[in-house]
Amino acid sequence: MSKIESVLYTAKTLTTGGREGQSKSSDGRLDIILSPPGSSGAGTNPEQLFAAGWSACFIGAMRRAAGNLKIQLPDDLSVSTEVDLGTNNEGFLLQARLTVSLPGLAREAAEAVVQSAHQLCPYSKATRGNIDVTLAVA
Repeated sequence: MSKIESVLYTAKTLTTGGREGQSKSSDGRLDIILSPPGSSGAGTNPEQLFAAGWSACFIGAMRRAAGNLKIQLPDDLSVSTEVDLGTNNEGFLLQARLTVSLPGLAREAAEAVVQSAHQLCPYSKATRGNIDVTLAVA
């Protein structure tokens, strides 16, 4: 396991009530109500938060990868992330699909950026070998 040598940022949250609770960040910028997936509750759920965080991080990793590859990314790039919560005989599991849109970029260049970003992104690293992840270029 790789260890951090220099901490760049620490996110701090306090969650109460689990999937039917509330999460707040220590700096007050995040204050959300939680609801179970698929419920009619007013809040979001951990899977949506994970998908949003991974998407945002992946875009940052794509920017870094594109710079390394000397590829100009389009301004209107996007990442659509789907995170499934499911079960098998061992209990609860996650799986994910990231679909990347890089309008106007040649397919070969887009795929190179996505594959490189998947190696750089901390969320991708954290999930590698732990959950089923599918990457696609739209």
